[in-house]
Amino acid sequence: MKPRHKRLALIVGGVASLGIATALVLNAFQSNLVFFFTPSQIAAGEAPKDRTFRIGGMVKEGSVKRQDLTVQFVVTDTARETAVTYTGILPDLFRETKGVVAQGRLDASGLFVASEVLAKHDENYMPPEAQHAVDAAQKTARTLKP
Repeated sequence: MKPRHKRLALIVGGVASLGIATALVLNAFQSNLVFFFTPSQIAAGEAPKDRTFRIGGMVKEGSVKRQDLTVQFVVTDTARETAVTYTGILPDLFRETKGVVAQGRLDASGLFVASEVLAKHDENYMPPEAQHAVDAAQKTARTLKP
């Protein structure tokens, strides 16, 4: 084999290895990607039925029901509501009328089954995407009222 052919084979092998590594990294990234949805977006059918995603909003007052380690509550963005169930220990900051982000899936009946619940740590802070979603839901709710 001539040196020119060896060099070409080395370059082709390097490019192929780089392509395979890139494909594996992108595949891992895609499978770990978790999107954020509001109750209004879930009600509109924008949330995936077969993938894990996050829901965010405020815990509706009077909606928290506890039974052993299973907790059921309602997340609202002031326009729509989504029922959530979670089995486990909730964060200390979890309270009614406070912000919450839950990660999980929708079951067949439309109930959000959370695998993780995160409580907002400060009453003055909300993630920008959550704040934008709540503001948009409130604006939509105001325009729909007669």
